[in-house]
Amino acid sequence: MSLNVQGKVPPLTAVAWTSNAGSCPKDFTLINITEDGSAANFTRSFAMKSGYYLCYSKDLKDGMVVSDIQILSDKDSIPHGYSYITEFLDPKTTVSKKKRVIVRRSPVASVESAVLDIKLTAKSKMLLQQYTYVGDINGYVLWCRKGHFTSPVPKAKPRSVSLELHSISLDEPSAPPPPRSRNLSPIPQQMRISQRRYSLQVADVRDACADSSLQAVTALDGVPFSLHPDFDLQAHGMALQLNSQLNNIRIKSIKDIENEYNYTFAVEESAAKRICPSVST
Repeated sequence: MSLNVQGKVPPLTAVAWTSNAGSCPKDFTLINITEDGSAANFTRSFAMKSGYYLCYSKDLKDGMVVSDIQILSDKDSIPHGYSYITEFLDPKTTVSKKKRVIVRRSPVASVESAVLDIKLTAKSKMLLQQYTYVGDINGYVLWCRKGHFTSPVPKAKPRSVSLELHSISLDEPSAPPPPRSRNLSPIPQQMRISQRRYSLQVADVRDACADSSLQAVTALDGVPFSLHPDFDLQAHGMALQLNSQLNNIRIKSIKDIENEYNYTFAVEESAAKRICPSVST
């Protein structure tokens, strides 16, 4: 009875047990009433001291969604990729171990369909349209609705801009410089001395740069590179010796090679012609 629902329906991201509305986290929705009007408090067992409820969340802050939900008995082993749902319970509250609710959580980018909603009904013949039967647990029937979903697009946070930045406009031309007056006052003597000192400092810096370039010149600059004559004679002698060895090599023709390595196989031929003596029985 599952139905793929198209539209902006956020999927479930987590399912959990909780003792009451006080222990239920803020981003979870508590299921306190079934679809047929009964209380959804799981207190049907005699050994339970206090009840607990199912709750679910649709907060996508961790990027995981519930792709499947099942009810598992205590005799079955948990399938690969599934896990027991989280428990937000009071210290005195315990969940029954005979049947457990398990879910499979997957990254939101790796699945196209997920669990969009879960509902509870009392253990009766009531059927929920467009929902899939998951199983019964402690007198209640769990239903889920699966389908395609659309992940919400994150919205950019507005930035606070000060009033000074609002007043700045790039299109407005800059203000022209104030006109210079023709009646300029004479430059004071102290200003002239400071300008002269500045020119002397610049000249000192240039001289220092020239001295540093001269210090980089070494005594070997301009001296040509050449080998010692002994090394040249030795290399020349080795070359002469190699040339003499190459000149003594005699190149053999094909006929010379055949005459030098000619073998008539006369011994083998005579041995093959021998008659083996017969052995009398």
